Order: sequence, then C-alpha cells, then structure tokens
Amino acid sequence: MQTERVAHADAGARLMWLTSQRVFYAGLLGSVGLRTSGGWAIYVSPSGLPNRVRLGGGAWQGGELIVVPPLVPHCIESQEPLILNLVIEAELVDPQALPPLLRQCGVVDDPDFVRRVRAVHAQLQAASGRKCFNGFDFDRLVFGQPLPERVLDPRIRAVVDRVNANPAEAVSAEQCAAAVNLSFSRFLHLFKAQTGVTFRAFRAWKRARSLLRYVRESSSLTDIALTAGYPDSTHFSHSIRQFYGLRPSDIVAGSRRLALHHAGRVVL
Repeated sequence: MQTERVAHADAGARLMWLTSQRVFYAGLLGSVGLRTSGGWAIYVSPSGLPNRVRLGGGAWQGGELIVVPPLVPHCIESQEPLILNLVIEAELVDPQALPPLLRQCGVVDDPDFVRRVRAVHAQLQAASGRKCFNGFDFDRLVFGQPLPERVLDPRIRAVVDRVNANPAEAVSAEQCAAAVNLSFSRFLHLFKAQTGVTFRAFRAWKRARSLLRYVRESSSLTDIALTAGYPDSTHFSHSIRQFYGLRPSDIVAGSRRLALHHAGRVVL
C-alpha cells in the first residue's frame, strides 16, 4: 500500500503554481519541524486521510482542512506522501473582509472547499506540462471570487511593491523611509499599522519566499543563497528553517520532480 501511494505521488501530481501573491503547492511535506508562514497557510489532504497540526506549543489536532494565519508558528504532519498547501500573502488582502474560511485557525470543517481544492489540483495537474498557468485566475479557481484587497497608504504600497518586485535587494528601512519622504520612526509605525507586520519581518519573509523560485535551479545552495539576497549560507539556512521548518537542501531535494509554474515559465 505504501509503495502504491508513493507511486501515485510521483505520477505527475507534484506541482507548484507560484505568483507574487499566491502559492498552490502539491508536493512532499518533509519532516515535522516548526514553521512560520508569512501568509495564510491552508493545508488540504489530497485524498481524505487527515493532516495533523500543532499550533505553537498546543496539542495536536487533525482534519482534512487546516488554516493557519500569518506568523503563527506551527507544525504540520501528513499521512500521505503529498500535501496540498496554499499560501495567501497577507499585505495586500483586507483582513476585515476575508471569507469565513480564512478567519479561522486550526482545523476547519468545510467539505465543499476541500473538494474545490482537490478539483483545482486535478485541473492544474491536467494542464501541467502543456502550458503555463498565466491564463488561470487563482482566486476564482480556489475561492470562487477575488479576495478583497487591502487599501494601503500610497507610500507604504510603494515600499511593499518594491520589496515584492526584488526581495533580494539589500534595502534598509531607513532607505525605504527616505525614498517615500517619511521619518524613520514614522515609517516603521505606519508600515506596521498598514500591513500588520514589521518591515523587518516582512522583508525576511519575502526573501525566504523567493527561494521557491529557485528550487529547480541547478545552482549550488551557496549561489541560490546569494541570488536570494542572503549574505552567506548561515543566514540563508537559519531563515529558511525558521519559515519552512526545513533545511534549504531538503527543500531543493524534495523539489526534484516538481513541475514549477511561475512568471510565465514552466520548469519540468
């Protein structure tokens, strides 16, 4: 039975759809390490066996659908070789107008959404290898409608867009404040008030998230670290383990059979 499940997991089911604000991942989970996503993390069981989650130091709880809000430390465990994992970036989504699903934390009872995510995975799997996913609308596929956008002060939006466009840039909060004509203290306060996260945490998450672009690269981990903007391999490894609960080498090794779709590109 285990052999059959592993074979099924390798039968073209592994894929990742990566956009600037969303991730749809169907792949290996890896070891059960503490992770902290910078966005809403949604975990769906591919075929019915319950996943398990532990929020912080709490007790384990299990279910087919698990939702973890941004920056909540958690451990996730899957009984299957694959897990379906969606990430919704937080800075441009209005937290006051989210669908009920994303207002919860932990195991969520929503069979219709579970079926929808599984159907999206099947649709993406069928298209993978033949075309990129630019023609698909992520939110309409997954949620049935666009998620509400957060309205940001134009100065903060300019900084958010800058970091999103180039997360590897070694830009400081002081430099960002000066670029939008704000004092350093005012910038830090306004950024946190507008986005719900500190500038430092935001930049760290975006840099760690950018690793997903390079998981199919043939470059060495040292080269990937430098490309992603890390000063050295030690900082790279520490940051990736903090956010993903895995070593960079484990993430890259587990992505060898992953079909990666991003920025108009397909990597098979």
